[in-house]
Order: sequence, then structure tokens, then C-alpha cells
Amino acid sequence: MKEVLYRKYRPKSFKEMLGQDHITEVLEGSIRQGNIAHAYLFSGPRGTGKTSMARILALSAGVSQKDLYEIDAASNRGIDDIRELREGVNTLPFDSPYKVYIIDEVHMLTKEAFNALLKTLEEPPSHVLFILATTEFGKLPETIISRCQSFTFKKPSQSILKKMVLSVATKEGFSLDAQAAELITYLADGSFRDAHGVLQKIISYSTDKNVSVEEVEKVTGAPAGKLVNECLLAINENKLDKALSAVNNAMNAGGDLKIFLSLLLHKVRSILLLRFARELKSMIEEQFGETDFKILETISAEKNSNINSALIMELLEASINMKFAAIPSLPLELALMTHLSEQKQA
Repeated sequence: MKEVLYRKYRPKSFKEMLGQDHITEVLEGSIRQGNIAHAYLFSGPRGTGKTSMARILALSAGVSQKDLYEIDAASNRGIDDIRELREGVNTLPFDSPYKVYIIDEVHMLTKEAFNALLKTLEEPPSHVLFILATTEFGKLPETIISRCQSFTFKKPSQSILKKMVLSVATKEGFSLDAQAAELITYLADGSFRDAHGVLQKIISYSTDKNVSVEEVEKVTGAPAGKLVNECLLAINENKLDKALSAVNNAMNAGGDLKIFLSLLLHKVRSILLLRFARELKSMIEEQFGETDFKILETISAEKNSNINSALIMELLEASINMKFAAIPSLPLELALMTHLSEQKQA
């Protein structure tokens, strides 16, 4: 059985950690100066490298695998689990300067378990280092937060994710066309783990090792990019029938309409940013292929375009309503009808 990509390409040093320079620089400096805190708190979105950073921090501090303990608080969340941990911290490390306890999803601990952990965090033995990781910072007691050195992880930019996807694909012997890499990056939604997961599916499916955007669309259920563009252009030209036809064709082709709407929103947002914040042009250009970007830039330059802030609001409302709609396409269809009818009356 092949090793999954996320584990195979997990960062093993501070240098390999992507998109978190504001954290790696501080931690590297602390280790160089021998100024290591007794407790760290890593918070941020899933798949951004929190547990990888925790392992790197431990290994960089000279801790061997024998003295590295990982606890999943989602399944070990009770007071008995923390009592067992408290007993373990009193024994000395095997062959390292520290015993390191990485507690993942720490927000899942019970109130009683938090209280028990707090006592250990307040006065830990000098040979113990805690690294807490969470995706739900707001669920942590202030008493826990105040006793840790806290770092917030950011979602990586699409540019960083795209480079990572292309690099891993190349190492695996695959070639991705530009649009394929862009779609994988977008579907990953700022998560390294999700990007690896999507790529894993695609390279398992591909037979010729040359991955096209059509293959990515087929494997992931993402609608054809040309249909998203057709809908976008139809909105801009105030052609409701063509916009609705693009939505209907995407649905009939088996595309996920939530992804269709998400991609449409992404492009509408990019048009507005190009129109009102030209300094972001290079950043936006990195996110799209040449053909897509040309469409976006052309629309952004039009003075009386139907692509405006009112459309964003309609599409956002449709995105919320789509989760509960008996007919998946209905909220988007209503949004298009409302917006384009209003534009005709304006």
C-alpha cells in the first residue's frame, strides 16, 4: 500500500514549512537562544501545518521519538486521560533534554480535563514541554491560553499552494497543466492536507501521467470551467437565458453546483478587486490561467458592467440557501433572475 501524499511530503524542518514564516522565524530564534517556553499553543485552520510544526519544534529542540508523545484530544478528552498524562510528566526523559506532549484538537477536552491540565501547565517540571494545537481557538478557556506562548497559523496563499501541488506532482512523476493545478489549489481551500488529498485522487485515476483540467473536473465533481465562464459572461451581457442554461448544463453534467457557485463567486470577487484595487492585479493573475484572467480583466474595465457588489450579495445569499434547498440549483437560479431583472430596470 502506497504512503499517502500528505504523510510522505510532511515538512520535516522549519525550512520546509510553507506560508508560516511569521512563526518559524520566532521558533528558530528561540531555539538558537535556548529560550524555549514550557507551553505553546498553535491555532488556525485545518491542514495548515500545526502538528507538523509541533513535531519540528520538538525535534529541533533535541527531542527523540522516544520522548515525543502525541495525544488526540478528540478521542482522549476526559479527566482520566489527563490524570494519566500528569503522572507521566513526572518521570524523566529517556535520552532527550525534554519530554514533549503534543495535544491535538485540544479544544475537545472536557471542562474537568481542562482544569486538570491547567494545574500541570501552571507548574510543569522543567523537563516537560507542552504543544497544544486547535482549530477552535475560541473554545479554549482563557486560563489555558494565558499560560501558553500562542501562535496563529494562516491559510497559505493560492500561489504557495499551487507551487506545492506542482512540486509534489513532479516528484511523483506526473505533469499538471496550469488550469489543473489552479483548480486543485482552489478546491483545497487553503489546506495543504486537502491539496494533497485531491492530488492523491487524481494521480490514482490518471493513466498517462499528464493531468488535464478535464481530469480534475471529472475526479472531483467540479463543473467544467468553461460553463462557469459562460455563466459569468452571460451575466455581464444581461443574458438571463444563457446564464440559466450554463447552470442547467453544469447540473446535467453531474457537476457539484456548490463548487460551481463557489467558483463563480471567486471570479466575481476577482473582477471587483481588479476594478477597485489595481495593486492586487499580480496577486490575482497568479490565481488564474491566461484565458480566465483575460476574461476577468476585460470585464473589470467595463464601466456599466452587471458584475457588481449587488451581484456578490445575491450570490452569497444563494450560497447560504443552497445548503437547505430541495432543488440544488434553485437558489442560484433565483439569484440570477433577481439580479438581471433589476439591472434591466435600472
